[in-house]
Amino acid sequence: MHRREDDGEAEVSSGAAAPDLNQLRTFLAVYRSGSFTAAARLLGLSQPTVTAQIRSLERRLDRELFARTPRGAAPAPFADELAGRIGEPLDALAEVAGHDLDGKAEPVHVAGPAEFLAHSVLPRLGPLVEKGVRLRFATGLTDDLLAELRAGRHDLVVATARPRGRALASVPLADEEFVLVTGASWAARIGGKGKVAADGPAVLHGVPLVAYAEDLPIVRRYWRHVYGRRLVCSPALTMPDLRAVKAAVVGGAGFSVLPRYLCLDELASGALVLLDDPDDPPINTGYLVQRPGSSDNPHVAVVRDHLLASVRAADV
Repeated sequence: MHRREDDGEAEVSSGAAAPDLNQLRTFLAVYRSGSFTAAARLLGLSQPTVTAQIRSLERRLDRELFARTPRGAAPAPFADELAGRIGEPLDALAEVAGHDLDGKAEPVHVAGPAEFLAHSVLPRLGPLVEKGVRLRFATGLTDDLLAELRAGRHDLVVATARPRGRALASVPLADEEFVLVTGASWAARIGGKGKVAADGPAVLHGVPLVAYAEDLPIVRRYWRHVYGRRLVCSPALTMPDLRAVKAAVVGGAGFSVLPRYLCLDELASGALVLLDDPDDPPINTGYLVQRPGSSDNPHVAVVRDHLLASVRAADV
């Protein structure tokens, strides 16, 4: 799925040429990624080439497709309609183009945090698997996974921070909000829901801390952001899986800070209690990062675009 850099310019000069697959694929990349720059990085094109292809397509269709905003490219109503018409056929064409002689494309290797993959990614992959896309998943910490991506072990990585530099193409995938929670028994012992919000975090003195890691990356960030102070505390229990941290807190092990999406059912049932509800909670943006050269396997683009559309739509 490599494209010549002069495709867009050729269309601009010809003017009357019919829209080709390159223009439509570029349109879909801009529509799904939310910006001309992000689409250019994902497609391996220059940003002016992407702009030229979109402008050429707009002239051919005699319709505005995108409006530039401070946050990227906002689709016009006609763009929503066009994406709905061409998205599935282009994905299917990419799938067919990716088949080798035995009818199977190479597996797509995806990696990221185990909790986010389990909650927000894996439940949305049924349509791809049904179409014959083969997937291989790995889990780990972002720095390690990005190093492995550069070494060629993964095609796509869900990263908890944007990679530094411009060597890796990345686009925002989802925001996760963090919440301060404890189990029902500890909530009752410290005075109930809202006690921390009313009296400050000092009321948690004596309550064991359950954390993802010894250096408390998530909890320390919450303390700095919400309370403007450094947390001085040692965890009573650590486990490098936020689902296990949640299970321990539900079971009465103490308090912790967790992504809200991971706690929705327990907060609704009362198994977890929200200890504070600040107006400006800590939010972390996850990014979908693609390995350079991975577009040689067209299924990578299919998986990437599917995740961008489905995970964003789920508003995790």
